[in-house]
Amino acid sequence: MAEAAEMQGTTNAPPRRWLRRTATVLTATLPLLGGLLPAATAVAQAPASSASSASPASAPASGEQGTGSRTADITVNALTPSVPEKGDTLRITGKVTNSSDHAITDGELGLRVGPKLDSRSAIEQNAKRKGYNSSADGTEVTGKRTSVDVGSMRPGISRSFSLKVPVQALKLRDSGVYQIGVALSGRTRGVGYEQVLGIERSFLPWQTSDAENKTQLTYMWPLISTPQLTARTESDEQQTPVFRDDRLAEELAPGGRLQQLVRLGKDLPITWVIDPDLLASAEAMTKRYLVRDENGKEVPGKGQEYAKQWLSDLQDAVRGEEVVALPFADPDLASLAHKGKYVPGALGNLGPATKRSEVAVEAILHTEAGTDFAWPDQGALDPSIVDVATSAGARNVIARSDHFRDTGISYTPTSARPIGGGNTALVADAGLSTAFDEDLSKPGASSKAVQRFLAQTHTLTAEQPAQQRSVVVAPQRMPTAAQARAMATSLKALNDNGSWTEGADLSAAAEAKPDPRATRAVPGNGAYPRSLRAQELPKEAYEQVRHTNAVLDDFQKILSRQDRVITPFGTALHRATSTAWRAEEQAGQDFRDDVEDYLTGLTKKVELIQKSPITLSGRSATIPVTVQNNLFQDVDGLTLKLESSRRIGLDVGKEQPVRVAGGHSQSVKFNTTAKANGRSVVKAQLYTKDGQPYGKPMTFRVNVTSITSAVLLVIAGGVLLVVLAGIRMYTQRKRRGPRPDPDAPLDETGADEDADGADEDGDKPSRNGTENGNGTGPDASGAGNDTGRESGGPPGPGEKVNR
Repeated sequence: MAEAAEMQGTTNAPPRRWLRRTATVLTATLPLLGGLLPAATAVAQAPASSASSASPASAPASGEQGTGSRTADITVNALTPSVPEKGDTLRITGKVTNSSDHAITDGELGLRVGPKLDSRSAIEQNAKRKGYNSSADGTEVTGKRTSVDVGSMRPGISRSFSLKVPVQALKLRDSGVYQIGVALSGRTRGVGYEQVLGIERSFLPWQTSDAENKTQLTYMWPLISTPQLTARTESDEQQTPVFRDDRLAEELAPGGRLQQLVRLGKDLPITWVIDPDLLASAEAMTKRYLVRDENGKEVPGKGQEYAKQWLSDLQDAVRGEEVVALPFADPDLASLAHKGKYVPGALGNLGPATKRSEVAVEAILHTEAGTDFAWPDQGALDPSIVDVATSAGARNVIARSDHFRDTGISYTPTSARPIGGGNTALVADAGLSTAFDEDLSKPGASSKAVQRFLAQTHTLTAEQPAQQRSVVVAPQRMPTAAQARAMATSLKALNDNGSWTEGADLSAAAEAKPDPRATRAVPGNGAYPRSLRAQELPKEAYEQVRHTNAVLDDFQKILSRQDRVITPFGTALHRATSTAWRAEEQAGQDFRDDVEDYLTGLTKKVELIQKSPITLSGRSATIPVTVQNNLFQDVDGLTLKLESSRRIGLDVGKEQPVRVAGGHSQSVKFNTTAKANGRSVVKAQLYTKDGQPYGKPMTFRVNVTSITSAVLLVIAGGVLLVVLAGIRMYTQRKRRGPRPDPDAPLDETGADEDADGADEDGDKPSRNGTENGNGTGPDASGAGNDTGRESGGPPGPGEKVNR
């Protein structure tokens, strides 16, 4: 770098030339002086080493901050153009800071160009390297205005710089990725000779002509946010929604994260990947809404205009573009596969969430959305995740190459991989997908990430120049505003100046011809990362959602306007198992608790009013039981049933239907009958139409004291008379004997006599006037026998029977 300073004729050049000449003379005379000047030898060797500052020995890399080539910190805030062409001027702006305990003198910043990097791994290795290395960091760029003098800097002092270097001065030849470094050379008090005191590296892609087979690059552009809309609503006709806080308004406001994503994504070659819950929440904000403040009080929200503008901008941005809708509220597929599948009903929520997404996108954005893609957190897969992800109709699962590893190939294969059952894994490139994961709000971080991303895409295309490949990039789910800006800068550079990639939709990536050498086997269950498994929602979360859902099912059956409960609670239960809760575990638990508590509170608004003990004043009475409805809508479909602890002593009547208008109470009357004195405990319980208990039972005491002893004697006397009457009837029938056979034949003379001549006791008079009919009159032998046979009695002794 001293050579560049000399060429410019800077004020530091003459002393440096004098030092080099002095060093040369001393080096030549030292052997002659021998041991006469040992001290002079030590002094002379230091400046002599500065004559070859490009050698590693001249600037030893130090592992300690503030010494050697880490004496100064250099930050490159901007490098433009990101993809230079012939005739361009490369402009680099940034800041240099003396991070040592010694003053820097004769400081000068310049540019160094290292060798061409021919692999993606070489780019990563150089990005992580610390300290200065002459062989890896290349030679200094020389020419007019290729360096800048920063002079002396005391410890802790920072200075901004701007370098403008013609691309021609870089002497770039073949297409490829070159490492460039902004280096500071100078001196410190501890080391008197000139050396490299700091260096910051970046990467510069260089393409002399269009690539023969451009890489089809699919970039997923996510619009996802942490759930903010709760199940709570006001009781007005519009059902004014309540949000957890007003953080979503901040994200939708100008400069906010979501506003930046929409503004920057417009006109970029991307595929919009949207959580429709975000759309529904933003639409709810376009009208009056409430938010909870720090004290839990509900206050009016202030983001109506932000939400309206954001939705309008988004509608314009997605018009004619591919939109992929995730299941509503972006459910955690891995947690569902590993924990939720053991809870009955949990898997069944994925289908309705997918259907709700499709409807929401069409209603709010007025465009159709694809629901054929599933995106597990960070693209980590195992067979159970694939099964769950495809259970609701998705046939394409987004994976990532650091979890879905390819072995035996030295290049990046096409993302699409058939995995059986008609399903496809789209294996996103891990290096490109994580290129913007760091905190890019730090100075210089964004520029470095952009150049690194561009370098990776360029090298990726150069790996197989004769073969066109399709590569998917799946970035972090919720990029910050700074990360969004870096992503957009990279894609715009590729779109405007890059000649080695071209944009492609996600659906096109799914239909791309798979590489036969690429891995198609889904990683086993044991390959799922422990770090990700530790972040999963617990099984208890799905059990809590199941319980809340069961309460909701029972509750909505009694409502006259079920939609006012089903919609807010149905969407809230989808939000309860969102992937976003991985990063906010306690917030997720609080959200689920709030939904459950609020619903339980609503169900308690329909209740039985406690009765005080009552006393019956007679054998029969009417017991009223009051049902209170504090909801703002009518309830119907309930029945009220009473049960007495003394079922024989007190009859409480049949169950009664219940219908109560909103905000009113209804008295349900039961006709009861008391049969004995005493106390009885009566339980009142509401039931739904399907016989399920609703709410808690209510018990009260009934004291029967109005049945006196005289009444009891009358009742006992009546019972005795009935018993005596029964005994008399039995005695009379016994005396009468067996009844005549109705089917027996009657003789002509005896029939009428038998029918008409019987007295009231059933005895028949004889023809000769005797009572027994067994006299010796002239007609006794024949008619008497006939009569005797008819009556069923045996013939008397000595009687003659004529045949």
